[in-house]
Amino acid sequence: MNMQNRAFADAQAALPFVIAQGRNIETKVYQRRYPTFNYAAHVPVVTEGNEWAIGTTFFTVDAAGEAKFLSGAGTDMPFNQVLRDQASQDFAMIGSGYEWNIEEVNQAALYGVNLNDTKAVSAADKVERLLNSIAMIGATEKGWTGFANDPRVSRIDVPANGTGSSRLWKDKTVDQVLNDINNLLSSVRENTAETEWANSIRLPPSAFRLLSTIRVGTGDFLISGIEYLQKGNIYTAETGQPLDIKPLRELGAAGNGGTGRMVAYRKDVEVLRFHLPMPRRVLQPRQKSIMGFETGIIARTGGTEVRLPGAMAYADGMSTAPAVQ
Repeated sequence: MNMQNRAFADAQAALPFVIAQGRNIETKVYQRRYPTFNYAAHVPVVTEGNEWAIGTTFFTVDAAGEAKFLSGAGTDMPFNQVLRDQASQDFAMIGSGYEWNIEEVNQAALYGVNLNDTKAVSAADKVERLLNSIAMIGATEKGWTGFANDPRVSRIDVPANGTGSSRLWKDKTVDQVLNDINNLLSSVRENTAETEWANSIRLPPSAFRLLSTIRVGTGDFLISGIEYLQKGNIYTAETGQPLDIKPLRELGAAGNGGTGRMVAYRKDVEVLRFHLPMPRRVLQPRQKSIMGFETGIIARTGGTEVRLPGAMAYADGMSTAPAVQ
């Protein structure tokens, strides 16, 4: 019997077709890219460990002690002490489902087309959207915070030294904007007794676009504000390494009073990580009712965990919140 003449008398007979088509849809879902929700570009993603584990536990070790001058006959040798601590992060499952009915299944079989994968792509999109939200701002129901709002990270307001005592970058000179960024980079150094470097900056999109469009210099020496920043930041000056600068939508209103927030941090799993022990997984379709089928997409995550908050810093007020559409 060819595909064009195939018909199913009941849902049980249609189930093998649904399962086979589900494989095609699963492939289509994984081929889809989600650049809008590219949380891995900002927070290191960790997929290690058992995907069904209830959480992760880690240990920290620190040492305390000193060295000093001694006499050969002295009895005051300073001994070092080792300090150990333990912390944990719980995991949780998220998901989004979709369904078909026997009419849709038979029409797909009759005309030799795949089952409608729009529902599957929509479900995958919703899962990625939620993962991105958890990574960036956390989840209130789980008591999680995210990359943009961890309360343990130090926070400052940028100086009100622009035109009319404004904090907004649109009212400041390029040098004042560069000072705001360098001051935040310096705060990470100073708050950690010069042991940490922030090698990445994340900006509200409007602030990033402003830096990209303003020009510095004249004639053949005209460069953008971004290029000027790449050459004139203290991280590059001291290390010779490029500063990673990117826009991040979630920072548009993350600051104090709903203003824009800038984040300086060392992008490394030692500092922060997004737990994703189970990335997106498409479940096996099943018959749910007399004429219906269903399946879903799940993932398991533990959210964003900041392990070294001293290696991060926030600065608020350089831009206003974006207009709500």
